[in-house]
Amino acid sequence: MHVTREPAILYFGTPVVIISSLNDDGSANLAPMSSAFWLGWRCMLGLGAASQTARNLLRTRQCVLNLPSQHEVSHVDRLALTTGANPVPGAKAARGYRHVRDKFGVAGLTPAASRTVAPPRVRECPVQLEAVIEAVHGVADEDEMLRGRVLSFEARIQRVHLHPSILMEGEPDRVDPDKWRPLIMSFQKFYGLAPQQLHDSALASIAEAMYRSPDVDKARVLAPASA
Repeated sequence: MHVTREPAILYFGTPVVIISSLNDDGSANLAPMSSAFWLGWRCMLGLGAASQTARNLLRTRQCVLNLPSQHEVSHVDRLALTTGANPVPGAKAARGYRHVRDKFGVAGLTPAASRTVAPPRVRECPVQLEAVIEAVHGVADEDEMLRGRVLSFEARIQRVHLHPSILMEGEPDRVDPDKWRPLIMSFQKFYGLAPQQLHDSALASIAEAMYRSPDVDKARVLAPASA
């Protein structure tokens, strides 16, 4: 029998994303997060409005969504209690965050030039998605106490970079879910996926091409971003 409870958070498990963006001075910022979901070549990102990443996205409208595998977990954890914001926002200071300017350095990660946006990619991540912000939405705007504290960013993907090790054999445009081992955050702890599929999926009978978004064609005509 179920019981009624009131958990402080409802983070039941989503993939980790490292968002790279540019600070006011042109330096790179990295922020790990897991409040993200994808629809076609669009991604919704939930971020605290006072975070440095939110400020950067509002100003530049560009980012890279880097998806680490379970093998990069130690690098992600080094970023966990850091922020590019200076001074550190009060809510983050109360939780033990500290200001770090060189996020790549503290995480032991390597920047790589992007093709269509200014922020760099994270070389070690098997998936790197260059994106632009198409819209920003308030979250909980109906609540006086929560209004303005959280924002939802709608990102449109412009370039998809995939490590060959996660591609499906004979299918150059498909990720093999048996090879891709995303890093999962569930209730503030890191997990990986089981090494094998649990059950056949009826959805797998639908060809992936049937989900192809018009954003793919839009991305094809882009010129590389200027340095």
